[in-house]
Amino acid sequence: MFVIATYDINRKRVTKVMKVCRKYLCHIQRSVFEGVITDKMFRMLQGEIAGIIQEHEDHVIFYTLRSENYVDKIEAGEADLSSASLFM
Repeated sequence: MFVIATYDINRKRVTKVMKVCRKYLCHIQRSVFEGVITDKMFRMLQGEIAGIIQEHEDHVIFYTLRSENYVDKIEAGEADLSSASLFM
């Protein structure tokens, strides 16, 4: 399945969530990840994230599609994922 994950996480937990997302998906913007993973891997990702976040403070959204073939990705501007910009 093709997954897009995005989050708004308290600073105390953002690095942990980012590291978990990087285990399963490609980091494409500061708090956005995407990739093709199995259903089992998606459940593992969700479980790890659930173990980190505080539901009353944090917010994570997963968009899932059965296939990457059904996604039209349109980009504008230059992507900048330098390490300095990731931790702002």
